[in-house]
Amino acid sequence: MTAADGIAAWHAYMAGGGDPEALKALLAEDAVFHSPVVHTPQQGRDKVFAYLHAASHVLGGNNFRYLREIVDGDQACLEFATELDGIAINGVDIIRWDEDGKIKDFKVMVRPLKAINKVWEKMADMLAAQAG
Repeated sequence: MTAADGIAAWHAYMAGGGDPEALKALLAEDAVFHSPVVHTPQQGRDKVFAYLHAASHVLGGNNFRYLREIVDGDQACLEFATELDGIAINGVDIIRWDEDGKIKDFKVMVRPLKAINKVWEKMADMLAAQAG
């Protein structure tokens, strides 16, 4: 499976309304997630799932769109834009797949500062709701 196949699967997940089983199927057991608001990397499929599932619901929706993609071998950079509570958000997803086509590493970067603060607020609420 190539990065292009992985990107297609990721887009299908995002377009499909954030189906949890579809997301779990995309993740490697030893996946790592790098959050724009959490200092330490989140390791393991369960933690990565929790963050990506919450993010897909916080950031996804009618306003979310990918603007461009840069692909190189088993990795890609996808620039996105969305809006939360009237705040324009611009960011990138940097994704690397393993030899089985599973997401091995997922890093999110967001700008500007007030956007990152809004993402932190909404993600904290969503993760707390998932845990409780």
